[in-house]
Amino acid sequence: MMKSLLICIFVLISMTSIGQNKTVELQSVFRANVLSPGFEVELPISNNSTISANTGVTISGSYLNLSYSNSGILYFIAPFVDMSYKKFYNLNSRMAKGKSISGNSGNYWGIRLLSNFKAIESENIIRKANVDFAFGPTWGIQRSIGNFHMLFDLGSVYYFDVKGNNGFFPLAMQLNIGYNLKKW
Repeated sequence: MMKSLLICIFVLISMTSIGQNKTVELQSVFRANVLSPGFEVELPISNNSTISANTGVTISGSYLNLSYSNSGILYFIAPFVDMSYKKFYNLNSRMAKGKSISGNSGNYWGIRLLSNFKAIESENIIRKANVDFAFGPTWGIQRSIGNFHMLFDLGSVYYFDVKGNNGFFPLAMQLNIGYNLKKW
């Protein structure tokens, strides 16, 4: 009986001391995005990396070799899936300066794959295929203030469609504003 009691006390003390150790921990986050209306889930895969999947409907411009146009601004409204890998590189320095890393706030580099599907609306553009992809490296910043979320990233992309049309775009940008519905 005494052995069992001592083991329980030792385990409780160990758990308490582990709880006091400050380590960087990324969070799993489920959010609603406003600029490209949709829902995103971001999951940690290591102490400083996450993967995310975002799906919804977006207003998107077309890449040069993937469409024909009459004139004017080239855009279409279509469903999308946006997947990315993010490796955060400044989490420890943010914590050391007393800044929050809640909601995975930090600077990162990563890889992004964006897929656009059949257009719901396209005013002055004819896409050569109903499905296209853009893939490339990114650098970005992500911040959460309370439940408010903001993400900005940029990078170059190789784009292609299911019919083999392709090209390279040197500077693609993304701006996302949303609301963190759940963090765990």
